[in-house]
Amino acid sequence: MTENDSESTTAGYTLKNLGEVEDMAAKHGFGEIGEARFANADLDTEGTGISFHRLRPNKRQGFGHRHEGAEEVYVVLSGSGRVKLEDEIVELSALDALRIAPRTARALEAGPDGMEVIAFGPRRQGDAEMLTDFWPD
Repeated sequence: MTENDSESTTAGYTLKNLGEVEDMAAKHGFGEIGEARFANADLDTEGTGISFHRLRPNKRQGFGHRHEGAEEVYVVLSGSGRVKLEDEIVELSALDALRIAPRTARALEAGPDGMEVIAFGPRRQGDAEMLTDFWPD
């Protein structure tokens, strides 16, 4: 690999540009809402999960979700918006970091400038529960 390659793997580290990870939102019919890029396989993570979410202005994630045992931290990189945590709505802005306990249902909604968020926590296959109609209009 050359220094201009976007991906590099050695025995001690893996480097991947998150913008080049497959967009699962588009793949599953949610592309009009934004992007969802889960980089675990691309980074060869063993115990850590990481994802990048870009929500278009004034768009809300298509479903909520919760984890049975995984605590997550969301970091807002840019923009602003809100997150629904169970029945509570919390405002978010750039550089806010939000810890979400296991079993807490959540979904994001972008403000007028959109919102970019990194989510990370322990990687636990099969730990997520999808919640349809979590944040009805």
